[in-house]
Amino acid sequence: MKRRSLLLGAAAGLAAPAVLTPAAPALGASGPLRPAWGTAPVPGSWSALPRHNRASELRTLPAETKQVIIVGATSYTTTYATLEAYVRVRNGWQPAAAKLPARIGSKGFSDNHVEGVPTTPTGVYSIGPTMYGIAADPGVRFPYHRLVSGDWWNENPSSSLYNTFQHSTTNPGGASEALWQEVPAYTHFAVITYNMPPNVPKPVPNAGSGIFLHQFSTTAGNATAGCVSLAHDHLVDVLNWLDPALSPRIVLSPYAQLSRY
Repeated sequence: MKRRSLLLGAAAGLAAPAVLTPAAPALGASGPLRPAWGTAPVPGSWSALPRHNRASELRTLPAETKQVIIVGATSYTTTYATLEAYVRVRNGWQPAAAKLPARIGSKGFSDNHVEGVPTTPTGVYSIGPTMYGIAADPGVRFPYHRLVSGDWWNENPSSSLYNTFQHSTTNPGGASEALWQEVPAYTHFAVITYNMPPNVPKPVPNAGSGIFLHQFSTTAGNATAGCVSLAHDHLVDVLNWLDPALSPRIVLSPYAQLSRY
C-alpha cells in the first residue's frame, strides 16, 4: 500500500525493543530455532511470555500449520497492536517468544479493507513464498530477493498483475510502490497474502494490495497505511524464525473477534 508509514509524531512512540525468550521446539522442524530469536535488549514490560494463550482460541488453522503469528489489538480503531508467536506442540499451542509491540494501519483494523484506505485487513493469511529487502538476506528460511532498481509492487487495480511483485523499467501505474526506495521500511519484509493466492484465486481489483510485515519507518514507531510494522531487531527475529516447512499463518484481528478464526 502506497506510503505505508504514516508519521504521527513523537506521541506515537513505542517502548524500546524487548528481549525474546528462547522458542519452544516446533513439531516437524528440521532443527532448532535460530539463535537470533532472543537477542534484542530488554525494557521489562515486554519481556514476559503471553499469560493468555491466544492461539488456543483459533479454530480454522490448517492441520499442517505448526507456526502462527497473532497480531491483535484492543479495538478496531487503535493503531497499536501486539505480535505474539506460537508453535504447535503435541498438547496444543505454546508461546514461542515474548510479545512484541507492533503498529497497524492509521485507521485500525477493517473487515472490509479496500485500496487506498489505511486500514489493516482482518483475517488469517499465509506468508508469501518469497521474502524481500533492500538489505542482504538476514538469514531467513524462505527464498529471499534483494531489491534492485525496477522492483515494484503493482498496486494498479486496472492491471492484470495487480497485487504482485513486478520487475519493470516503467511504473505499473496507480499507487504502485518503488520497493527499492522505501527506506528504512523495506530493509526486510514478508508478504501477507491478503487479496492474493492462496487466500483468493486471483486478486480482486480495488480490494487492496501490498500488505506486508515490515520495519518501522521511524525510530519511535508509527502507524502504517495498512501493513504491520515492528522494530528492526524484532522483525529480523520473526522473519528468521518463520519456516515455510511449518506452513506458518498470520492472524490479524481485534482480540474480541479472534475466536471467529
